[in-house]
Parts: sequence; structure tokens; C-alpha cells
Amino acid sequence: MLRNQATDLIRHERIETTVPKAKELRPFVERLITLAKRGLAAGDANGRTLHARRMVLQDIQDRDVVGKLFDTIAPRFETRPGGYTRILRVGYRRGDSAPVAQIELVGSEFDPNAATADAEGAEQPKKKGVGGRLRAAAERLRGKAGEEGAEAPAEKKGRPGRPKDARGGAKADTRGKGAKTSTPRKAGGA
Repeated sequence: MLRNQATDLIRHERIETTVPKAKELRPFVERLITLAKRGLAAGDANGRTLHARRMVLQDIQDRDVVGKLFDTIAPRFETRPGGYTRILRVGYRRGDSAPVAQIELVGSEFDPNAATADAEGAEQPKKKGVGGRLRAAAERLRGKAGEEGAEAPAEKKGRPGRPKDARGGAKADTRGKGAKTSTPRKAGGA
């Protein structure tokens, strides 16, 4: 499992997993990056680069990922003495409430929206994330006074299509239902 997660972390530079798995993965990946750095620092002296590559290939079977580790990731961390990964707690998983974390390589804070904006030359308006949309909706519901564009909360009304009784509340909906019986059903069967 650690080998698969390490392969994905090096390939994508960011993965999401549970907190205990992320804590186990951190030293495993940092050791691999250190091996790659040592291999690059030694150069071709006595074949140490090849030896370092073979040491990493014992743990990571994908040659493309090992190539990326030696070609792009190890040179990026050449002057850094350690601490190549970062663990960010994201929240809790919905099904079993397991704590979830995002583990990423330091320096891989890549924003794909910024790359497309630079390529086009024009600055695009920033899109609101889920949190921003929720805050805006909450502010509209609260009816922030003095702010432009804020609407006052609407009066509470019953569901549309439901008849009202004399006090203004919704009447019990009896459409499509049979008459209520006063005798309870027998427990047991038949």
C-alpha cells in the first residue's frame, strides 16, 4: 500500500488519504527523495547515480515515476535539507468519519486556473469556491443591513399548493389517502 501511495504522490505531487496513512507515507517518500538527491549529487562518479536509481526502483516499480523523481523532483529539493512533504488535514470522510488529510510535496502548489489565465494574457474573474458560495447565501438569508445587493429575508410561507387553515398554518394534506381507521392492526401476521 505504501508503494502504491508513494507512486501516486510522486506522479501527482498531491494525494488525499487518511491521516494515519499520510503519517506513515511521509518518511517513506522523504527517504526516496533523499536517495534521489544523493544520486544526483554524486554525479556519474563510480556509477552512484545508477545505484541510487536501482535503490529507488526497489520500492517504486514504475520507471516513468522514477524518471520524474530523478529529473524534476530531486533537483527541485537540491538545496533543501529535509521536509519535502506537507500534511494538511482536510476534514472527516463522510462514510466512516475517518480523519482525512492531503499529503503533498512542498513547492507543488500549482494552480491550474492561474496557468490558463497567464496563457490567455487576460485576467479572468476569480471563481467562488463552495465556501464562498455558502457564505454569500448565508449573508443573503440574514439580510445584511447597509450592504448593496443584500436582500431582506422573505416572509416564511407554506409550501406552494397546500391549503391554509383559518390561523394561517398549513392544513393536513389528505389528498390521495384513504379514510383513517380507528382500529389498530393486529400484531403478528395475516
